Amino acid sequence: MRYLLSLFLYVSAACTSAAVIVPKAPDLDARAFILVDAESGNVLVEQNADETLPPASLTKMLTSYIAVHELVTGNASDDTMVPISVNAWKKGGSKMFVREGTEVPLIDLLRGIIVQSGNDASVAVAEYFAGSEDAFADWMNQYAIKLGMDNSHFMNATGWPAEGHHSSARDIATLALHIIKDHPDYYALYSEKYFEYNDIRQPNRNKLLWRDSSVDGLKTGHTEAAGFCLAASAVRDDMRLIAVVMGTRSDDARAQETQKLLAYGFRYFQTHKLYGANDVLEQRKVWLGQQDQVELGVQNDLYLTVPRGTEGDLDVELITDEYLKAPIAAGAVVGTLVVRKDGEKIDERPLIAISAVDEAGFFGRLLGEIQMFFTRLLG
Repeated sequence: MRYLLSLFLYVSAACTSAAVIVPKAPDLDARAFILVDAESGNVLVEQNADETLPPASLTKMLTSYIAVHELVTGNASDDTMVPISVNAWKKGGSKMFVREGTEVPLIDLLRGIIVQSGNDASVAVAEYFAGSEDAFADWMNQYAIKLGMDNSHFMNATGWPAEGHHSSARDIATLALHIIKDHPDYYALYSEKYFEYNDIRQPNRNKLLWRDSSVDGLKTGHTEAAGFCLAASAVRDDMRLIAVVMGTRSDDARAQETQKLLAYGFRYFQTHKLYGANDVLEQRKVWLGQQDQVELGVQNDLYLTVPRGTEGDLDVELITDEYLKAPIAAGAVVGTLVVRKDGEKIDERPLIAISAVDEAGFFGRLLGEIQMFFTRLLG
């Protein structure tokens, strides 16, 4: 059964009534990139976003995500003392400069991973939680599957070059979104500009933290094979965008190309909340139940990102079975909500029952079956 709801969406453009013509997305000097709205999940710009590439130290975003998840679930605390092995101390590349044989608070190691991009800190965390870096890599791959990172496979906790170690711009954007939404109390670590440990003060390698006050994360990466990479997120006027660029030619280039993406997204697009979680959108007939109607809605807030200056109708189609039968549990998926603009499908979400409909008693079900039979016969 299909019903249409009409929505009229007017998006102001810089507080004027003039529509903004959305130009072609900027050409970037990068091997792959993507720009995503954090609320709607809509992809605004992408190029080679699913190509498997070496992620370099963007890998550490997953290392830190897992460590923070262990914190949030109570398996560790900020003050948990993590021993530093010879293996962690000897690890090459960028360092936090921890000392072998010492113990370091987990929260400091997180800052060492996120702010200083410390390979030594990453190995120490991996060894603490999984026993070895190889075992932790198995954890990482399990998490990648769970988070929907379909083009990723990890061999280590640092992003150190290794055969079979790869990700993609889309997967890194997916991971960034989980970092922001799943662990909001720890996301502020990604905006810290400096961290000092062992009397060595190091700056965050994300130059956009200094250049753009709206940027509040996330992480850089660089190896010879990967080039210069950056995952960044910014908020302007309650709209959050996530940009990922991979394979640029220099430290400055990754910042500049990311700025181009963010500027384009904020200038030409705007995100709107269409429906709230559990808002009642429609009532539908239910058979064989103690109630004869069920309230329909969506489980999560539904946001849509559209070009600024867009003015027109959105067709929202609610699709369910023609004959819905009790019992129906609250939250059960009973259909699909489809949003179309100018005839083109732009979003689709599960349609759920807002409240439960209990099954009728024996005689009620019997009467309902008879009524439904004749309704179908005559329909």
